[in-house]
Amino acid sequence: MNLCVRALALACMLTVSVPASMAQTGQAADYIVAVVNSEPITFQEMNLEVRRVGQQLAQQGRPVPGAEDLRRLVLDRLINDRAQLQLAREQGIRMDAVAIDRAEQNIASQNGLDVEALRQKAVNDGFSVASFRNNLRDQLILNRLHEREVESSIRISDVDVDRAIQEQQATNSDPFTQEINLAQILLVLPEKANGEEAAALLLKAQKVMQRARNGEDFNALVQEFSAADRKNGGQIGLRRGDRLPPAFVTATQGLQPGQVSDVVRTGAGFHILKLIERKAPERLVVTMVQTRARHILLRTSAQMTQTQAIARLADVRKQIVSGQADFASMARKMSQDTSAEQGGDLGWASPGMFVPEFEEAMGRLQEEGAVSPPVVSRFGVHLIQLNDRRRVELSPQQVRESVRAQLRQSRYEEAYTAWARDVRARAFVELREAPL
Repeated sequence: MNLCVRALALACMLTVSVPASMAQTGQAADYIVAVVNSEPITFQEMNLEVRRVGQQLAQQGRPVPGAEDLRRLVLDRLINDRAQLQLAREQGIRMDAVAIDRAEQNIASQNGLDVEALRQKAVNDGFSVASFRNNLRDQLILNRLHEREVESSIRISDVDVDRAIQEQQATNSDPFTQEINLAQILLVLPEKANGEEAAALLLKAQKVMQRARNGEDFNALVQEFSAADRKNGGQIGLRRGDRLPPAFVTATQGLQPGQVSDVVRTGAGFHILKLIERKAPERLVVTMVQTRARHILLRTSAQMTQTQAIARLADVRKQIVSGQADFASMARKMSQDTSAEQGGDLGWASPGMFVPEFEEAMGRLQEEGAVSPPVVSRFGVHLIQLNDRRRVELSPQQVRESVRAQLRQSRYEEAYTAWARDVRARAFVELREAPL
């Protein structure tokens, strides 16, 4: 999985879908709401996730779907995750306790907590520690599966790179190359409608449009009037303009985010469009930021557990921050890395040179001389100090690789959606009604 997606997945582990292991069985109100290849999903695990997702959306200031729509969306995601986890098991993908410990420590660090405080937060949110770690394990397994199944399927040719470079080099205000996210209300015009019926429907559409322009909640109008997909407030999602109906692009070309278009007529009927977001084509990146940092590495072993290494480096950090110790001197004295002789100096590093957990922690350091909390990686436990940053010009080959990476990332969501749909289609899914 690319670094952006992996970082996002790890950062969101406290709010991801709940696996089978989190079902609270044996309670009177519980029952099975779906079966995926003979594996049940219970009402209580779905209900817990519905509550958590609703709280998360509200905290982020995003529209919360109606109760029934939210339950349907959550159940759909639970089913998809369950089918994918079953596929991962078939392929022999496993995650050991060391990987789970490392991810748990990284999430704690990202949230400014220690592991015990993180676990207490999980308990307060309705999880047991075991279920929280099982959830973490499932997400790591899914990440590994997505790397294997989705990323490996994305092919970026030299022709693709050449075309993208040409597009990015151009000063391009063409709306059909911009990415646009629209929300729509569709009033369907029957195929055999006469002129009088079409005029009446147009008048109705114009009234709905005026209500939206007068400040009424667009999502509420979507739920009341739209015959199109009403999930997420009728939003279509970010798409390039050339992947939308030309009439949509033309009607919204002069709008600012939040504004509503005139009524648009297509073969389907009358549309009222609200511009949610517009993104211009990315400019060609010809420079990058390099970082120079030091680190102290303690490798875990039978003689030094991860917990002991974290505690030891946390104490070293206190000494360095308070001015009682020098980072380079401590690195020479205790770091178990070949950089120890250079005081832990790692030299100038380009993005992507280090493992994600190390790079993410280093990226959060903003001031010269800042020292990170202990960071767990596959190599052990690190303490990182930022020395300097600089912007350098990319070579032609580096420019091409940067563009290739951008293309891979932009195509990932589409590739993942198609793959997930196929996995779901191959699974036996039975939806069940609530018992009387």
